[in-house]
Amino acid sequence: MNRIHLSLLGLCAAAVAGCTIEAPDFSGKSCESIADCPKSYTCVAARPGVGRTCEVLNAPGVSDPNDGRVPTWCQDIQPILAANCVSSCHGADTTGSNGRSDFRLDLYEADGGVAGAKLMAPRIHARVVTYRDMPPPRRGLPEPTEEERLLIDRWAAGGAPLCNDGGTPDSGT
Repeated sequence: MNRIHLSLLGLCAAAVAGCTIEAPDFSGKSCESIADCPKSYTCVAARPGVGRTCEVLNAPGVSDPNDGRVPTWCQDIQPILAANCVSSCHGADTTGSNGRSDFRLDLYEADGGVAGAKLMAPRIHARVVTYRDMPPPRRGLPEPTEEERLLIDRWAAGGAPLCNDGGTPDSGT
């Protein structure tokens, strides 16, 4: 029985090996911008305490953040989060968030131990783009459109930039 199992395992391994391409893993490589990372990797602050690193955030069928302008918090993402996430869950009022008050999506930067959207970008991406379980499907609450989900995908994968001009959300940009 073990011989049959090992033979089948060998055949499967040979079949898979014929299709495998060896490639170096650039995950965790330090970076300053998307240009520092190879294609299919992006430069993000996804590893706490490590700074910005190259990470694979683009699964097949997900947009490539290296294509076109990277959306910004000020121009593109803040209005989406304000319309879909902030009103009674992830803003000053957290009554609809099942007790989660450790982050706020109406803030870009962390404030007094409360994480803002910049630090939460990988989680926002996972919940809005990958799993599509945020916002939770409740009657009467808006959900991001497909176009808005693509903007969030490109923003998070592109390093979650604040504004094109370095301004702040309060500066009117």
